[in-house]
Amino acid sequence: MRDDLRALLDRLAFQPKSVRHPPVQTVEEADLHYAGLEGVHTKNAFLKDAKGVLVLVTVPADCRLDMKALPALIGTKRLSFASPDLMRAVLGTEPGALGPLSLVADTQRQVRFAIEASLLEADAITCHPLDNTETWVIPRSAFGRIMADLGVEPVVFSFAGVAADI
Repeated sequence: MRDDLRALLDRLAFQPKSVRHPPVQTVEEADLHYAGLEGVHTKNAFLKDAKGVLVLVTVPADCRLDMKALPALIGTKRLSFASPDLMRAVLGTEPGALGPLSLVADTQRQVRFAIEASLLEADAITCHPLDNTETWVIPRSAFGRIMADLGVEPVVFSFAGVAADI
């Protein structure tokens, strides 16, 4: 585990429930290893808008992401996927391991975090701890404490009638 993530857990006195699994790159691959793992499973996208604003978007794993509607919902311009190299540089995260915990590496606070509203209402969510060979269960109260500790104020949005997949 990365030192910055371990330090976050220590500061919050939080020990997440987790499951180890082979490396996964997609939600479909990860589903094979989630049997009995409580929480709403998530998927994530690292995006960049037309003006260079960086956004980490987290939605439920079964959500279809409407890339045309999303900019208006989160206050950005037209969005496209940011490069894996930019994700590595800014979030210290490899493709397939992206998630809200990646924000621990954003020490310059360059990334806007946008989360679908239902995830904040869930009892717990699941996400990778910057490593796609493990998945953590994060209860709602712990998630709020993590975001507060990182100084992240999420942009909360909701879709109705989504059209495209991540």
